[in-house]
Amino acid sequence: MMKKGNPYGTHRVLEPKGVLPQPADKIDNTMEIYDNEILIDVQTLNIDSASFTQIEQQANGDIEEIKKIMKGLVEKQGKHKNPVTGSGGMLIGTVKEIGPALAGKTDLKVGDKIATLVSLSLTPLVIEEIHAVRPDIDQVDITGQAILFESGIYAVLPDDMAETLALSVLDVAGAPAQAAKLVKPGDTVVVIGGGGKSGLLCLYEAKKRAGVTGKVICVGGSEKSTDRARKLNLADHYFAADATDAIAMYEKVSELTGGKLADIVINCVNIPNTEMASILACKDEGTVYFFSMATSFTKAALGAEGVGKDVNMIVGNGYTKGHAAIALQVLRESKPLRDLFTEMYA
Repeated sequence: MMKKGNPYGTHRVLEPKGVLPQPADKIDNTMEIYDNEILIDVQTLNIDSASFTQIEQQANGDIEEIKKIMKGLVEKQGKHKNPVTGSGGMLIGTVKEIGPALAGKTDLKVGDKIATLVSLSLTPLVIEEIHAVRPDIDQVDITGQAILFESGIYAVLPDDMAETLALSVLDVAGAPAQAAKLVKPGDTVVVIGGGGKSGLLCLYEAKKRAGVTGKVICVGGSEKSTDRARKLNLADHYFAADATDAIAMYEKVSELTGGKLADIVINCVNIPNTEMASILACKDEGTVYFFSMATSFTKAALGAEGVGKDVNMIVGNGYTKGHAAIALQVLRESKPLRDLFTEMYA
């Protein structure tokens, strides 16, 4: 008789008891499924950008050391949750087994290729072997298995693009989908970290939604990443800046907007201490969307209060309805973006 599971996976939590799998310190990663779970043969892990950057720094860029750190995290916790950033990532793999309680509730079948759209920071995972580490795109090829809970969201991989390409986009699907929801015609939008993966997708959606009466400003972390966005003609203004320098950011955005500042600021940066640059670039009663997992809620809240800024701040929930479809659609609509992503990630 197969054991009954909780929809949110609390039956897997070992310590501390009473919490959900994501904040848990340790979860049970036995690969024998409960009646409402899905077993996946894992092919590739796409590590969250903030997490991978931290692991790479800790390992001094040494690939074998990166492998050791990753395997160590999973052995200790039963999942890939970075203790410094608290974030995970996602995976692609093949459905191996579906719990009987899910029969009729899911359109999945054994053999389907899927990307999980819930964080690795809550996903029971076993890594048997790490075959390849691709630091430039935060992806790791493994032999291993994972469990998807009943409440876990996923996307069946599309058949009109390479798997690694789809994975790289689905990893940040929440960002362009939220940008699509937030930006209205005529808005002035600043995307900080605009040359990165989530930034480029957000620029595309922002430009599309703000329209000809709007203004989109791309802030890259380097001249190279700024040029990447410029070549694709995704914004109206471009500049490179250190996102931890709040005053410089404020002055430049103020200059480009005639002192009006931005209606919406989207932060896609994968390093800490960029909260104030985002807040100062935004006008009063505007919206700051922190998609970055390196964001500190405390720094953002107290920082805004400290400079007397009345801005709405949104925590980057990686899930919004239809986010997978929206993100993949961007690549179908924009050939230049698809070509760039193919070159970089596939």
